[in-house]
Amino acid sequence: MNAQTQDLLRGMTRGIMNAAGVVSRRVRERGLDRWAAAALFPTEQLPPVDWNRDVLDVFIAICDHFEPDWGRPGAEEALRRATCWREEYPRWFGAFRDCSGRPPQHSFFYPQDEYRPECVDQIAELCQLGYGDVEIHLHHDHDTADQLREKLLSFRDELVNRHGLLRRDQVTGKPVYGFIHGNWALCNSRPDGRWCGVDQEIPVLLETGCYADFTFPSAPSPTQPGLINQIYYAQDRPGPRAHETGLRATLGKSPPDESLLMIPGPLRFDWQRKKFGLIPKVENADLLASHPPSLERWRLWVEAGVVVAGRPDWRFVKLHTHGCNPANQKMWFSERVANFHRQLAEFHRNHPNIRYHYVTAYEMAALVRQAEQGEAEPVIDLSLEARHDLELVRGEVR
Repeated sequence: MNAQTQDLLRGMTRGIMNAAGVVSRRVRERGLDRWAAAALFPTEQLPPVDWNRDVLDVFIAICDHFEPDWGRPGAEEALRRATCWREEYPRWFGAFRDCSGRPPQHSFFYPQDEYRPECVDQIAELCQLGYGDVEIHLHHDHDTADQLREKLLSFRDELVNRHGLLRRDQVTGKPVYGFIHGNWALCNSRPDGRWCGVDQEIPVLLETGCYADFTFPSAPSPTQPGLINQIYYAQDRPGPRAHETGLRATLGKSPPDESLLMIPGPLRFDWQRKKFGLIPKVENADLLASHPPSLERWRLWVEAGVVVAGRPDWRFVKLHTHGCNPANQKMWFSERVANFHRQLAEFHRNHPNIRYHYVTAYEMAALVRQAEQGEAEPVIDLSLEARHDLELVRGEVR
């Protein structure tokens, strides 16, 4: 082999190694190293859905990272965005009904760190009309457990006392809330340690009344856990990312004490949408102006198989969005979303064996408990005045 050939081979080898390094770095940056194998080779997989024969109840919960201050537009624009939701939601969606006779539900996870009472008032009015609930969202950075506890308690009590929001624990009578962590960084899960600071968030959340976490999926963020498409209970353990492992919600089994219910949305590869015609895109249940809800996506969500183990006939579809992002807000109040609801109704008329139900985050958590207890039929209308007798919080609430 002459010197020129050797130089060529060395150059090609360096190029391949450099390319492999770039790919490896991109995989880690997007968290694919944590969950892609589980998506491609699941340890447990439900049979494909037979849309003509399988009898399924599908529960759809839209969990909105509701941030009127998105982009820091100022108080006037923030209020305009919240008022738009109050006025437009009934106009666009009030006529739709699911198989339980209920209109589309929306769970507004309002950020403690961007609290504007006048904006919450608008959403509270919408919820009082029967279109959803308000829960807690939080962005924080370099925090401590004590500071986090104070933020959650004060905001929780403000939502209850000033706005008449949140549910109450059936045993203690104290307020409870669903939670979404800002920047996806639950339990200090970012590799750089930013946007949290508290490894032991689970005990603080339980102590302050959190009945379930709805943060995930977060892909392509590196905060995405490796445990995907499973409803489970996470317990505190030393170090960050305590929520990475847990005990799966299972028919006939009680949740462990001092555990936090984790309800993730579907996460899978979408082989019908490919980058460069080769690489499948990721279906992460995010409702965007560039990727609005559709019947095609709904099939993927259902087929992801997010269930309580032993109850494959109840499918849990937790979706998320940033509803005050201007582009997304324009999508929400448009024919694109209205058509999705029309398509669901038409699909059910053609496939009456597939029943779909609009639920809030709170109702979805209650349905998990019902599935664990072996209830034959779902009890869904858990209004503030007439709640189902289910204990939602594991651990003592302050």
